[in-house]
Amino acid sequence: MNEVKCPLDLTTCNIMIDVYGQLDMAREADRLFWSMRKMGIEPNVVSYNTLLKVYGEAELFGEAIHLFRLMQRKDIEQNVVTYNTMIKIYGKSLEHEKANNLVQEMQNRGIEPNAITYSTIISIWGKAGKLDRAAMLFQKLRSSGVEIDQVLYQTMIVAYERAGLVAHAKRLLHELKQPDNLPRDIAITILARAGRVEEATWVFRQAFEAGEVKDISVFGLMIDLYSRNKKHANVIEVFEKMRSAGYFPDSNVIALGLNAYGKLREFDKADAVYKEMQEEGCVYPDEVHFQMLSLYGARKDFKMIETVFEKLDSDPNVNKKELHLVVASIYERGNRLNDASEIMNRMNERGILS
Repeated sequence: MNEVKCPLDLTTCNIMIDVYGQLDMAREADRLFWSMRKMGIEPNVVSYNTLLKVYGEAELFGEAIHLFRLMQRKDIEQNVVTYNTMIKIYGKSLEHEKANNLVQEMQNRGIEPNAITYSTIISIWGKAGKLDRAAMLFQKLRSSGVEIDQVLYQTMIVAYERAGLVAHAKRLLHELKQPDNLPRDIAITILARAGRVEEATWVFRQAFEAGEVKDISVFGLMIDLYSRNKKHANVIEVFEKMRSAGYFPDSNVIALGLNAYGKLREFDKADAVYKEMQEEGCVYPDEVHFQMLSLYGARKDFKMIETVFEKLDSDPNVNKKELHLVVASIYERGNRLNDASEIMNRMNERGILS
């Protein structure tokens, strides 16, 4: 940017420090940060926090600790993100007590720990094999009235499972079935992400009947959970409840729904959904179109394949090479070798085979 005489500003520098970190270019991030003042740009707390994160991910623990304490010596503002980042770094460097001490330090400075702070500490104790301390902190938080959100629940469940304490994990999971503990949509989210099919199903059905499923992402999580576990009937159950509740599924959810209909050989329903969602304005990615073509192939509806193929072939936004290969493959599986050959010849003639 400097080469084309476009001056850097604070926001651009902060973004670039983060980008360098994502590209595993910690030294470049470091160099940019320390050159900011020379360019007349004063780093802010976001600059420091971002570089701290970069140091931590690159395992440059000494540099991270130096920067953290430098902020304090120079009275540079620190916030909950600063401390959470540093706690995570101490955990990564196996300095568990120092990580724990930072919680007290931040409270002494008037910075209130949040769910990420506590979940990080619980995770650190769990990984260090000090499950008693993790459990003690979790119970202390519950008794002190701190809101136990999905992050904290999930972290504690994982800690118990990692230690082989399956019964303890199950006890927490069972608690999530009780609506008094926390909102049901959060309970469903935790259970779904933990892969707990039966528990998530029970809570979801109860919540849906009570009209408590208000977040579209909850439907998506349940559909993804069922799809991963090949529970196709359940995928359809949630998909249809989602639509009946007036939610508009995204292309990924639609693809999973169509796949489930296909697995259960409910081709007419898949066809109806495919057409209805298009009429409602849904713009499908290529994968959804190709999946529907495969379903038509599975029920040997070659007339419909030809109709959809011609329509997609005239759509400039569809990948023509992939489209032709998908259709040729469907014809081959259906033992329509002449049709498959014709598709391949068309690719050659149009120069899209290479």
